Amino acid sequence: MALESNNGGEVGADNSLQSICYKRGSLRLLDQRKLPLETVYLDIKDATDGWQAIRDMVVRGAPAIAIAAALALAAEVYNSDPFNGTPNDAASFIAEKLDYLVSSRPTAVNLGDAAIKLKEIVSGAAAISSEAKSVFQAYIEAAEAMLEDDVASNKAIGSYGANYICDQQKSLQKFSVLTHCNTGSLATAGYGTALGVIRALHSAGVLERAYCTETRPFNQGSRLTAYELVHEKIPSTLIADSAAAALMKFGRVNAVVVGADRVAANGDTANKIGTYSLALCAMHHKIPFFVAAPLTSIDLYLSSGEEIVIEERSPKELLNSRGGLGEQVAASGIAVWNPAFDVTPAHLISGIITEKGVITKAVGSESFNIKEFVQKTEGARA
Repeated sequence: MALESNNGGEVGADNSLQSICYKRGSLRLLDQRKLPLETVYLDIKDATDGWQAIRDMVVRGAPAIAIAAALALAAEVYNSDPFNGTPNDAASFIAEKLDYLVSSRPTAVNLGDAAIKLKEIVSGAAAISSEAKSVFQAYIEAAEAMLEDDVASNKAIGSYGANYICDQQKSLQKFSVLTHCNTGSLATAGYGTALGVIRALHSAGVLERAYCTETRPFNQGSRLTAYELVHEKIPSTLIADSAAAALMKFGRVNAVVVGADRVAANGDTANKIGTYSLALCAMHHKIPFFVAAPLTSIDLYLSSGEEIVIEERSPKELLNSRGGLGEQVAASGIAVWNPAFDVTPAHLISGIITEKGVITKAVGSESFNIKEFVQKTEGARA
């Protein structure tokens, strides 16, 4: 992977930072491990580069991971030598590469969901094509469409979430929101999910302040969310993960909005480690707790969070500073437990903000009927 440095992160038309820079045949990913002190883009030439970038957290955030994986393979396919094989051979080649990419971060449902949909597209293309290049062309176009669709989806999430929270907080002229990890332009193709809601609230003039946790051990909050908030001139304050309960006790938080890596059919949500703790604190202080995520983050095949596989990260992230990239700070010989995610049960969640609206629970229910919501939105679209 070739390195390219510049003086500042690339920005999109809406002034948001761009973690994914793509034009046909070329993919560059912002190396988020180096933020906020350095801005370095990596050239991603093929699926192997993409797998490594995802695994090493060059790119992170469930939506961005899926798009980066799809585009890494699109770049490989576009630049590869002529393919000697049938359309079915081409479809099999793509399917194998997608399976490989999914293995890089298995908890993020968007990646697996994208692979399934892309496989269906290339399979359909193979059935009607007379040559392999038509299958590759269909794949490239489908991967590129994912990039465009994600930005539109995020803006819809921001709009639905801001309107819903404003309605809940209508007794206040302005209010403050706490978020965890990074769910903005750096975690998506642009705009963001939970941070997109915060951006929409700020644009509406009702956001008093955004609070972000540092999000240890990889510090996505202090390195990335704080970076985005400062870049976009949103009034914001960084807090230690362990300060969230005290902040709530002092009445300085009116709502909590987080993202999601995987949501089960009942609403149980896997997200960055520490999310569950925030949800418990929010419930104790009677503060609404929202999950903001696209429908692609919902896994209707899982009945509850008990079925979600939780990835464990390297012990070095705790043993060394800078999320494992710096010097050793912990005692040699100590055992480490370092899950990347935890699961917040549905009964602690006030609503799930999607690009199709806000999913709420029926009166008296402790879980969500997400399948019914999805069926209704699909019926409306039809």
